[in-house]
Amino acid sequence: MGPRAGAPVSPGLALLMWLTAHCSCPQAQGFSQGGLDASRADLWASANASLLHSFWCQPASQLPRDQLSALIRAMATRRVFLKAWQLSCLANLAALHGLQDDFELHPPDLLLFYNLTQVREADCRAFTHRAAQGDTELLANLPDQRAALRRVALDCLGGPRLRLSASDLLLLGVLVCDMDASSIVAADPRVLQNLQRCRRLTAPQQAALNTLLAGGGTVLGPPGSWNLKGLQALGPLATYISSSLWMQVQQAVGLDFFGSMVATYRAGRLSQRDARRFVTGFLKAKAESVSSRPKRGTGRPCIRGDITAATLHDDLFLVHYDCAQLGACLGGRALKAHLEPLLQHPLPAECQRVVKAKLARVYPRGVPEEQLRLITSLVYLYSRSEIGQWNITSIDTVVALLASDVALENQTEAVLQKYLDHNGTLSGALLLAIGGSRLCWMSARQIQAIRPSEFRLAGALDISSCPQSRKDVLYAKAREAFGGTGTTAAYYHFMRPYLGGAPVEELRHLVQANVSMDIDTFTNLNPRVLQNLTVSNVTTLLGQNVGDLQKARSHPTISSWLRSLNRSALGELGLDADPAGLRGPGRPTTATPTTTPQGPYPAPTSGRPGIDAPTSGSPPARLGYLPLAVALPSGLLWLLYWGTPGLRQDRSWGTRTMASEDGAGPAPRAGKPGPVGGGGHVPYPGGLQGCPPPTSSSRDTELE
Repeated sequence: MGPRAGAPVSPGLALLMWLTAHCSCPQAQGFSQGGLDASRADLWASANASLLHSFWCQPASQLPRDQLSALIRAMATRRVFLKAWQLSCLANLAALHGLQDDFELHPPDLLLFYNLTQVREADCRAFTHRAAQGDTELLANLPDQRAALRRVALDCLGGPRLRLSASDLLLLGVLVCDMDASSIVAADPRVLQNLQRCRRLTAPQQAALNTLLAGGGTVLGPPGSWNLKGLQALGPLATYISSSLWMQVQQAVGLDFFGSMVATYRAGRLSQRDARRFVTGFLKAKAESVSSRPKRGTGRPCIRGDITAATLHDDLFLVHYDCAQLGACLGGRALKAHLEPLLQHPLPAECQRVVKAKLARVYPRGVPEEQLRLITSLVYLYSRSEIGQWNITSIDTVVALLASDVALENQTEAVLQKYLDHNGTLSGALLLAIGGSRLCWMSARQIQAIRPSEFRLAGALDISSCPQSRKDVLYAKAREAFGGTGTTAAYYHFMRPYLGGAPVEELRHLVQANVSMDIDTFTNLNPRVLQNLTVSNVTTLLGQNVGDLQKARSHPTISSWLRSLNRSALGELGLDADPAGLRGPGRPTTATPTTTPQGPYPAPTSGRPGIDAPTSGSPPARLGYLPLAVALPSGLLWLLYWGTPGLRQDRSWGTRTMASEDGAGPAPRAGKPGPVGGGGHVPYPGGLQGCPPPTSSSRDTELE
């Protein structure tokens, strides 16, 4: 069955239906009968990179081996970033077609998800070196796979080592970020190059870093001999240097480096979190170095001189003015006039509280809206009652306040409520701009007030970090917005991020619908709901991804469900009773390393209203996506591209807007004018009788 009457039909879907029925154009150049060759795939990827970003496993599962191989290679060539839920199922498709042996031509991130038992022992070092260039944070929901990668890497080195050599570190790459503190301290000093690739260091790892630096065995030498160039070469690792080490650094070198770090932050090349950590540690060392000097009272007058525009443009401003002097020397008029350059400095928390108190005196009735957009770094200090004094009328103000990484639950809800008090509703554009994580901190009433049409425009947002209570409310809203989607594939595509709040009835319907859920989505399901699913339910729900349970069996959601099963049921899932079931390449692993870290399943059709389940064992294709993209000349893709989530044409703005990082893309706007009419009717597109692609100069015209 096709989409039911009245359901919104994307232009891409409708055009595919028309082409399937009517188009008899000759074979497109570069698309041979045997598939798509790699060079043509790269040319196609160059013109249609965003379609690669919107990769969707269900249609890709329909591709023959050579086309899937060309697609994966194109992703590596174009350096396409995919998310964990995309990578996990793509890795299984590659394994199903026996493509893992081509790993050197595949994206490093994809290798992280491969079945490690299928890696040949002879390829161990090459595979590990390639995988170690990936982002291991993508394995956040696959703890067993992450641990297995470390075991495999150490096996390649011949087993656990007391000291990692320079060549070992070259092989291990980013995997060093999972090593414990003792392994880091004992490693060759060139371990600093590995640590630079870590997104963050744990407290023990930070201590290990400072131990290494204090020992003087690194390229920087002892702290007393450090220079500006060496410190800058540390990159983000310099933000972890302890105050005790800063006290040993020559004063001139330290000040030069401080100024360069502030300049980097003000230029937007250093995160607020890293900058504040660095400034806090450095200024603590400065304060301790002068602690023996006579102290004046905390209420002392301004000694450094009034703060002016010129003062604030000095990158050493925070060195010259501690928080007490900031309070004494910053006048109300200067605060009003120079709030922006003041807050461009990475102020320590104490100084931020000083600025907030001064703002309260300058603006006793609340900070005016034009100034609100400047105080994003201070939002976390404001209470609900204080935010209640603000006047928020603009989307730009909301986005500025909530784009900060320090706003918390109360601030998010209060800021949005002030905007709602004035505007009455939240638009899809605003939801897309603030991202899925902000939905976690909206009240249930605010979520329920979102119009379904606006929620559809926001599309698939990432709400995986939300508490369960919010996931439940967001699922209900998503069901209201996407429940009328015409096909199983389209419905699942939009609902996937919101299934963490789904009841057991929904999951059982998806079992029948043969969706082959990825393991990343599965780990985000409600653990209590998951307890009500049988082994047969889970096996069919995951489909070809069921083997990924082994990679995530230590995840709390999955482990709680597995504990309820007996040995026979575990065997049915292909799991052994030993949680450390993942083994290295080509052989079992028995040693414990010292470097420790911190085929489609047939389904019956569904009787669910609004969903047409497949009647065969093949997963349904998301028709606007890859099968069509791989089967058609690139010119025709422009017509489909507009109708697929990932890029939408917003006629009110006259610009194309890329989908948010939080989601796979916005939903099609119901009733939106375009090349295809409403309902299920597909007019005969002029100029397509012979299937000639539009010229580059005509693309925008045709889309308009």
